[in-house]
Amino acid sequence: MRMDRAGAAGPLIRGLGPSGFRVDENVYTALTLTPTRADAWTPPPLAELSERDLAGLLEGTPEFVLLGTGANLARPPRALVAALEARGIGVEAMDSRAAARAWGVLRAEDRQVVAALYPIDA
Repeated sequence: MRMDRAGAAGPLIRGLGPSGFRVDENVYTALTLTPTRADAWTPPPLAELSERDLAGLLEGTPEFVLLGTGANLARPPRALVAALEARGIGVEAMDSRAAARAWGVLRAEDRQVVAALYPIDA
């Protein structure tokens, strides 16, 4: 699936498919995104996801973390949500395809969000 959204600064997901997420000329199976960069990510099992796994995303206190949970929506660990909320950071979980689409919309609105996307086939 090709995805284009004009007007957003920073890395944008331009496509997604069985091989992963296409950002610029790179394809990532799983990735993290900030308003200024996209990085490959080797995530732990979702049930074990912790604040430590997202530490590189949390500098600068984003509004919330957009969490793509793989092929299907799954709830993130309660301990993670509580730890981030204690820092004033929300968590929006959705399947990774929806999260990839939401990233472009939120960045076009210049929202200060970060994202962590699990593989689509997970």
